[in-house]
Amino acid sequence: MKRSLFLLLPLFCFIQAHAQLTPFELSKNKNYSATHAEVIAYYQKLAKQYPQMRTINYGMTDVGKPLTLVVLSKDKVFDPALIKKQNKCVLLINNGIHPGEPEGIDASMMLTRDLLKSSKLPSDVVICIIAVYNIDGNMNRGHSRANQNGPDAYGFRGNSRNLDLNRDFIKADSRNALAFAQILNTWQPEVLLDNHVSDGADYQYVMTLIETQKDKQNPLLADYTAKVMTADLYKGMKKSGFEMIPYGAGESGLPDSGIVSFMETPRFSTGFAAQHNMISYMTETHMLKPFDKRLYATYSFMEHLIAICQRDAKVIGDLRKKVDAEVSRQKTFNLAWTLDETKVDTITFKGYEAGYKTSEVSGLKRLFYDRDKPYAKTIKFFNTYKASATADKPVAYIIPQAWGKVIDLFKLNRVAMRQLAHDTTLNLQMYYIADYKTGMRPYEGHYIHTGVKLNPVDSKIKFYAGDYVVYVNQPINRYIVETLEPQGVDSFFAWNFFDSVLGQKEYFSDYVFEDIAADLLKKDPDLRKKLDNEKAKDPKMANSAAAQLNFVYRNSPYFEKTYLRYPVGRLLTDTKLDLK
Repeated sequence: MKRSLFLLLPLFCFIQAHAQLTPFELSKNKNYSATHAEVIAYYQKLAKQYPQMRTINYGMTDVGKPLTLVVLSKDKVFDPALIKKQNKCVLLINNGIHPGEPEGIDASMMLTRDLLKSSKLPSDVVICIIAVYNIDGNMNRGHSRANQNGPDAYGFRGNSRNLDLNRDFIKADSRNALAFAQILNTWQPEVLLDNHVSDGADYQYVMTLIETQKDKQNPLLADYTAKVMTADLYKGMKKSGFEMIPYGAGESGLPDSGIVSFMETPRFSTGFAAQHNMISYMTETHMLKPFDKRLYATYSFMEHLIAICQRDAKVIGDLRKKVDAEVSRQKTFNLAWTLDETKVDTITFKGYEAGYKTSEVSGLKRLFYDRDKPYAKTIKFFNTYKASATADKPVAYIIPQAWGKVIDLFKLNRVAMRQLAHDTTLNLQMYYIADYKTGMRPYEGHYIHTGVKLNPVDSKIKFYAGDYVVYVNQPINRYIVETLEPQGVDSFFAWNFFDSVLGQKEYFSDYVFEDIAADLLKKDPDLRKKLDNEKAKDPKMANSAAAQLNFVYRNSPYFEKTYLRYPVGRLLTDTKLDLK
């Protein structure tokens, strides 16, 4: 009997080890990416074996399945509040936001197993992994990326509502984004990593990197990432055989013309994380490199990031507390950015010589990269942005309760709010929308507003019991100001949350208002003078009865005061309010 058990032991060990292999590792050609069902089944088996791991479901995605969060905690503590009290660093890794870019999904499965199996879980870092974010797209498998080298099958970029989820974080149209926000605000990570695959030019690198743009990031975080974390990631990846370059588009199309760093606004995961005072990175492996190389590069990057988080856990934690305090006191906030082309850095770039040859399709000239002609040259790197719109914060914003989606998102993102206990008339500043431009075609389900110009007016406005008061003295100030100031590049106004205020609800019948307008002009000499001045300045008005009548109407008591008035008030003085 003992001999039989002895003989069976190696077989059991083999079966156990084989069971822990991922679908990618079990595939013959190492060109297979796991399905959502395979991913969840794999993590569930690991969780049964290792008490240092748990899977937790959050919310519900648009396809009707919850987001599964894998949590690795060496101390077996899985309470986010307690983890914060223990001053642990929390790293959140997001995978499969674009399911056609699945390396992070498969690499995270391998890394999770290896960390658990080798007992190399960091003691001061809790690792949270979103197994598959765009479950919807992952289940819609096929071959939708013509310019990508493997895997054999993969998911589709859009989710069930055909939304690009990496354009949805700030507006949160998808239930996926709502579940993500729940995870982000529950676990409050210090560091976020979002794994992707690139598009664009051909070059020698397997991995490129997006870090939160330094001029948009909080200066304290930017100083640490530039001098320490990012620098060490580049060094570590080079030692591992995966030398990196910053991700970015070529200034004039080709990369050797110079690279422009990517500006990730809050619609993107990393831009959204920056509003929450988090360090964030986005890996972009190169789409033309073999799938297995891309996967191992992603695995290696995560290893290095975890090691740095463990080494600098206390530094990162202390830095986050300082940034939260600083942002709570911050007075002026940047809302939009433009590239400063007067400031140029240089970097060494390893690419392939670009050329043109006759297309077999069109018979015309086509671009190609000659891999037989690699080069390394110094190129320009445009990595400086300047603010193109700013706003000084008020003491508080007053948000009418009617704007439910705004209120719901603020609650989800843990913005502290109070409500008026009674109907209250307040003296505050209101914006009137003076001008704006709107895209001619929809972008991610919206017609985005840009070029917003405002006319601030000191006003006496009645608000009602239950309307929300948001004091701007919180660590989440960036999120508050960047969403509520209409000129922000990803403000709620830009994303059409407030479009109903742009429509006029009342008008007049010409033949009726003629007599009323005549009476108004007789009784109000100043109004008559204004009309005459406008006619003198504008010949078209002078020759248009309708235009003159409309001018009188817009300057009359009958004209609706709410037309083009942005509904969120800005309380500029510290006013005592009766709140509940």
